[in-house]
Amino acid sequence: MKKIMKSVLIIGLLMATLVGCGSKKEAGVENKEVEVIGSTTVTVVAQSVADEFEKENPNIKINVQGIGSSAGVKAAYDKSADIGMASRQLKEKEKEWNLTEHVIAYDGIAVVTNPKNKVELTKDQVKDIFTGKITNWSEVGGDDANIIVVSREAGSGTRGAFEELAKLQEKNAEGKKVSIVKRDALVAEGNGAVKANVASKEYAIGYVSLGYVDESISVVNVDGVEPSVETIKSGEYTISRPLLMLTNGEVSEEVKAYLDFIMSQKGQEIVAKKYISVNK
Repeated sequence: MKKIMKSVLIIGLLMATLVGCGSKKEAGVENKEVEVIGSTTVTVVAQSVADEFEKENPNIKINVQGIGSSAGVKAAYDKSADIGMASRQLKEKEKEWNLTEHVIAYDGIAVVTNPKNKVELTKDQVKDIFTGKITNWSEVGGDDANIIVVSREAGSGTRGAFEELAKLQEKNAEGKKVSIVKRDALVAEGNGAVKANVASKEYAIGYVSLGYVDESISVVNVDGVEPSVETIKSGEYTISRPLLMLTNGEVSEEVKAYLDFIMSQKGQEIVAKKYISVNK
């Protein structure tokens, strides 16, 4: 009798568990996750938007990981992520993958120096400094000191966009665009690392996303134009680029909800705290 009662109890518990699970699914409250991978520049705003989105959608978790634009484009292509992030235009080869581009913001790339070494440069001078043609600050009206060039790692969307916009790429024998930034430039991984290097080295020069600019570094006016929301929107400041989220084919309801939230008024208000909203 005890064995029978025990069996009935176990069966009852199993049924209750199954019913509970079924009710949870029918109620539509099962937890879901969205994987977002790519540009460290886009990561800043993607995470801020995700934090707010999760408050309104507690059953959806947005996992944001910044590992570079090229990795983000590839992740969208091979579907190892739901959304890829890129802070540059897609390359010709990448365009063949037929990814859907969602422009969520615009960003300026600021040329920056140490606050103790404030200078103004032309676009040609920026190019000559980063290629190593100009090596001393005295050649551009600064102190008699060697220039320390700080650049980004290979695969960085900020680096790719900066090199293209500042004409720091040339085609090789195979017709492929390659970097002509000086070989002995310091390489820093991430906008934060570039900022830290420039902030700690009086005669360093680098470039960061406009959203990373603070009092620890000095923004360089290029051709007499300061990078700002106004000058980027007007086209006066030409070293700027779109911030992209990329998807491949049809997306799930939770991915669509997150993308819609980014483009909503509330989402774009969050975007505008760091970058330039796509809204007029």
